[in-house]
Amino acid sequence: MCDYLTQVNEAVAYLRGELPFVPAIAMQLGTGLAGIGHAMAIHHRIGYEAIPHFPRSTVAGHEGVLLAGTLAEVPLLVLSGRFHYYEGYDTRAVTMPVRVMQLLGIKTMIIVNAAGGLNPLFAPGTIMVIRDHLNFLGENPLRGTNLEAWGERFPDMSEPYHPGLIKLALDSASTAGIAQVVSGVYVCIPGPSLETPSETRWLRGCGADAVGMSSVPEVIVARHGGLDVLGLSVIANVNDPNNFQPISLDEIFAAVHATEPHLITLIATIVAQLPAYQKP
Repeated sequence: MCDYLTQVNEAVAYLRGELPFVPAIAMQLGTGLAGIGHAMAIHHRIGYEAIPHFPRSTVAGHEGVLLAGTLAEVPLLVLSGRFHYYEGYDTRAVTMPVRVMQLLGIKTMIIVNAAGGLNPLFAPGTIMVIRDHLNFLGENPLRGTNLEAWGERFPDMSEPYHPGLIKLALDSASTAGIAQVVSGVYVCIPGPSLETPSETRWLRGCGADAVGMSSVPEVIVARHGGLDVLGLSVIANVNDPNNFQPISLDEIFAAVHATEPHLITLIATIVAQLPAYQKP
């Protein structure tokens, strides 16, 4: 834990010296979602390789850059690209960027991913506001020594995704006229292999509406650190376990890119209202 504490503190110190400002909002983007960062007015860009002790993303569709800028005239930081358990990292390494955001002073995390649909009522291009999750990763990022300065040993997870932010997201979709926005439960699995028909059926039976290989460790750490969390999943495909169809990464990218304009509009509408939401 001492080595990890040192690494996190060194990353924080470096970013304090490099960033033009530290806002209250940070956003982490998943597979194929870099276009959201490109929609910002970017004031500063830092490659992950320049940040002390940051892991390196090995997955296509993850830029690996920290952006400081504004969206809807609201300042925010954007982690464009994340790390995954299936890349060989443990969950402490996967969640290091979120811990760094916490210690920089971030108050609200928006975590965005691409996911596979399990709910048969969903269609590709649906945006799911995450209301709860299932951690089927097999590892928890809080395992091991707890640092009380970062958060309590047994953090409450009765509301991992802030109810006020869920409502704000759904209301923002209505305001912006975006039709395919729903709420649901996200399940995180280890990957990198995609689900079999039987696994798909089982995950749906467990109550999940969408499945992916990320985000849950980051949410756990964000909540441990006292951050409010909003989770958004872009549903890239929906598979019927009784009529299962193969899916390729190219198809996932295509579905995500087709949805991205609506997602950008939704996030901009949400972010524009966050400063008022964050006032005590």
